[in-house]
Amino acid sequence: MGLMVLSTLPGVGERLAKKITDHFGGEHEALTSLRCGDIARVAEIDGVSPKRALSLARMVAGDSGSFLATKEAQRLHRDILQHIQGYASASATRQRMQLLMPVDDPTMRREKSSAAIHFAMQHPQRMERLASMLKGLGQTRHSSERYERVVVSKKPLDHLKKWCRVLQPGEGETWKDYTVFKLVTWIGGGSPAQAPEGWVVLGNDPAPEMIIPERTIDWFRNNQRQLSVLVSLIEDAIDGDENDAFLGQIHATVRGLERLPEWLDNIDQQGDLEKIADVKDRLWKIMKSLEAEVNEEVTEAMNNAKMNLSGTELLEALSDGAAFQRKLQEATSDVITDAMEAAKQKLAEELQGTGVRVPYSIFTKNWPAKIERKVIDELDHALSVNLASGETERMLTLAKNLGPLQPKCEHAIRDLIELDQWVAVARWAKEHGCTMPELSDHGIHIEDGRHLLLGVEADAVTYGLGRCAMDNDQQSLALLTGANSGGKTTLLELLAHTCILAHMGLPVPASHAVVGQVEALHILAKAGGTQSAGALEQTLVELATVVSDPTPKLILADELEAITEPGAGARIIAGMLLAAEAQNDTTMMLVTHLAPAILEATGRDDLRVDGIEAKGLDADLELMVDRTPKRNHLARSTPELIVKRLVERSDGHAKVLFGDILTMFQ
Repeated sequence: MGLMVLSTLPGVGERLAKKITDHFGGEHEALTSLRCGDIARVAEIDGVSPKRALSLARMVAGDSGSFLATKEAQRLHRDILQHIQGYASASATRQRMQLLMPVDDPTMRREKSSAAIHFAMQHPQRMERLASMLKGLGQTRHSSERYERVVVSKKPLDHLKKWCRVLQPGEGETWKDYTVFKLVTWIGGGSPAQAPEGWVVLGNDPAPEMIIPERTIDWFRNNQRQLSVLVSLIEDAIDGDENDAFLGQIHATVRGLERLPEWLDNIDQQGDLEKIADVKDRLWKIMKSLEAEVNEEVTEAMNNAKMNLSGTELLEALSDGAAFQRKLQEATSDVITDAMEAAKQKLAEELQGTGVRVPYSIFTKNWPAKIERKVIDELDHALSVNLASGETERMLTLAKNLGPLQPKCEHAIRDLIELDQWVAVARWAKEHGCTMPELSDHGIHIEDGRHLLLGVEADAVTYGLGRCAMDNDQQSLALLTGANSGGKTTLLELLAHTCILAHMGLPVPASHAVVGQVEALHILAKAGGTQSAGALEQTLVELATVVSDPTPKLILADELEAITEPGAGARIIAGMLLAAEAQNDTTMMLVTHLAPAILEATGRDDLRVDGIEAKGLDADLELMVDRTPKRNHLARSTPELIVKRLVERSDGHAKVLFGDILTMFQ
């Protein structure tokens, strides 16, 4: 297939595709990393920024980039996603979650979200325990090291040249011509009957992990932190209902890896040959030194020891020597035991890295302390066996047993990173009372919806429009009016969050919600001020394109009148609203302060106008606002209440001025 898939991605030519493929060692590996959201590794490529890496990963994951149709929609998606990412256990998961974009068919994501939420609600402590176990997760990495080993094969093995030297024997050459190399892997016929030290002799079609066994073992060494998560899940399985969909994902992930903990332990136990040889040479000296230390420590500790005997006990000691010996042993046993345990600990430190363990008991039962000769002989024999067995044999055994587990481990870790994604979603949903929305064909409806990114606890709001809303709210178009700082923009963003999350297949911050599936979300934010003629013309063209397009969409617009003077703004918006209303699959809400002028410009009296009303000022002179809009109610802005507050908070000439202005409202 060559570079076909990568090079046909938008903005990726043959040159960049080759750089990506070379970096990952193959197109399949590159695509796998991109699909898994390994953004950091993609960004290591020269000329690829983290932003470009994320864009590539999203394209490979299937994001068309068309749903979030405006920069404001993209910002709100980014903000709500970052909020959820804060509940992920690992940074690799947070990276992967950047691929959570709105999709055409969120069915599978909805199933996984629902399963995780159900488990979190039923077993909150187990879910938190699982989240803690997943903290060590990370993308696996291959070593970039080149190895001293030389691979000799009659077949070309160019893919190995990145890792070691690869040679093809010439005509007339035999294995003897390659004995100049210290470490050799000979593949195929013509091999020596007895492999020289450091050689690996394999058949014509060897398992890949055996060709450079050092590289196979290094992969497990270099990824121990990630693999420890697998080991934890294997050894300390999360219990629960075997038929639970969420638990089923965990069990499926570690299936076939039951022996991984054992073989990972064997890596640490293989020992170092130089260390083994050194300890073997010094073994007698080590043991005699420990023996002397025990005797010295006990003698010093007992110098000031006293044992009181009554007259009766003294007579018993004279008549029964064995009883007296027992009494002496009881008086000295703790001191002797402590000294002997300290000696065993020192011996364990000496044997560390040799693959030989300390025997349970190393001293005789008599005093003074004496090392058992049998123990010395057994240790010497164990060291000799490890030394004689050789590094090559142990290395091949490890590679043979670990190699087949490597792809399973890579796959399992990728699956666990995705699993942690759903754990994060479930923990976030549980903490914020989020629920899975129903999906519909048109409109949006939320009950007790809450904006989660205000930094304070938000008031719950119930609102809807379009065919999926309640009976009296099914208009496809609504004007939202009302108090300054009353929550109009907050409601707009809440609707946007709900729409985005629903199309991502995730729960939404409401007790109940229904969301119509659309192809695009247009969020038209407040303009920064009156625009120049050229900028206004461009803005109008963009608005006209959006509202007249028949594509199913949700439009959320915030004070569009700010693009020009109020009178012209009302007439322009009126035309845009009527164009949007003509599209059967378009739902639109417009936040505005010009509702009367807009209605007059349309010549209609049946357009829906909702209002967020300020009821007055509380004892602290703060606005009292009912955040849920009143249906078909033209709410007034709050300048009168604001001026009233300024009268109370000002002094001097300003207080007099604001008082005069307040009388003009009355």
